[in-house]
Amino acid sequence: MTAEPAVPVKVAIIGCGNRGFIYSSYALVSNKMLVVAIADCSRARIERIQSAHKIPDEQCHTSWESLLEAPKVADAVLICTGDSLHEELAVSFANKGYHILLEKPMATELAGCQRVYFAVKQNSVMLAVCHVLRYTPYNRKIKEIVESGVLGSVVGIQHTEPVGHYHFAHSYVRGNWRNEAESSFSLMTKSCHDIDIIMYFLGNDCKRVSSFGGISHFKQEKKPLTAGHATRCLDCAHESQCPYSAKKIYLEPVQRGHREWPADVVVDVVDIENITNAIQSGPYGRCVYECDNDVCDNQVVNMEFGDSRYASFNMVAFTKDICIRKTRIYGTLGELIGDGDASIEVHDFLSQKSTIHRPEIVSRHLGGHGGGDMGLIEAFVNAVAMRNPSLLPSNALTSLDANVVVFAAEEARRRGVVVDLDEYRRQNNITY
Repeated sequence: MTAEPAVPVKVAIIGCGNRGFIYSSYALVSNKMLVVAIADCSRARIERIQSAHKIPDEQCHTSWESLLEAPKVADAVLICTGDSLHEELAVSFANKGYHILLEKPMATELAGCQRVYFAVKQNSVMLAVCHVLRYTPYNRKIKEIVESGVLGSVVGIQHTEPVGHYHFAHSYVRGNWRNEAESSFSLMTKSCHDIDIIMYFLGNDCKRVSSFGGISHFKQEKKPLTAGHATRCLDCAHESQCPYSAKKIYLEPVQRGHREWPADVVVDVVDIENITNAIQSGPYGRCVYECDNDVCDNQVVNMEFGDSRYASFNMVAFTKDICIRKTRIYGTLGELIGDGDASIEVHDFLSQKSTIHRPEIVSRHLGGHGGGDMGLIEAFVNAVAMRNPSLLPSNALTSLDANVVVFAAEEARRRGVVVDLDEYRRQNNITY
């Protein structure tokens, strides 16, 4: 399905927080996209995007239901809400004929992922789940190297996601993804990116999966004795010695003039007074050993693919690096070593020589994830404009496949078993 481009692509943004704001910024640097409507329950977040894009008041909705019920005003919606709403919103807006860019995860339940898949398929609309790793110059270069044949036949991958010590404390101990009942398990909310990128490199024929993981540190029995009975950082005698202190993560950076993530997640208007009040009484000021978190902070996943190919993945909270993934790919003719950021080394076994590839470094003001954010929104806009889903390196089917593996890995972890993917699909009535 190809056609002459229809630009600018008109989009509506549902969820005007950090992710919605980042994707909306593409319209400020490109004439290919125009933000025509927004929806959020926070007036401050609405005003931030409304002001930047000069959106009329009548197109600023205080609920997604209001936007859904209004006449269709856009070609596509960017769904950037909390995880629990992804399934309902994706299905609802697909049924109304919108193309969809959907923040990961696809849904918080496996049946929900399949429901989203069938909704976009039946309505002939495009779906791009925000598996942004596929869209970075770095990972596109790795994919190019793998497909070039220089490594020979790829037999294995080792891939690590170093979440970052304070990032994990912020998002997965104190924050929105700390509790499975309110969101989902951390392999899904944090690392479905990583399972997806492994499948991007190796293919969708994952056969079996196993996993181990748990809460290694962020639990009450690990609380330092000098912290006593304190439940909040600003009341704690151990605070100055704690690397996870809310004062260190939020207040002190704001005092130095920092106004961006993670402070802008804690309060809508970032200043010293608001941040101080928030960590005195809000969830982001809690002791990391006294929270209601129940998601893994350390997990490994092993994957078996066809033709005796294997991958291992490790998600770990306790790192200096923040989300700078490390990847090694083993082939019969060579080995690839990726530092996750700026350098990819390819060692040739025959010549015993190494070649260093340095992918394009993307300016940080164009979003995060190593250029993946802007790479994703640009590819999505181009696909909608050209009515050509092949311009997207992922689609509803590849996203559903990746999600099936993630859910299967979590079942393997919980039950302490090896899960056969074909049997798992049959048991869960997964059809395509």
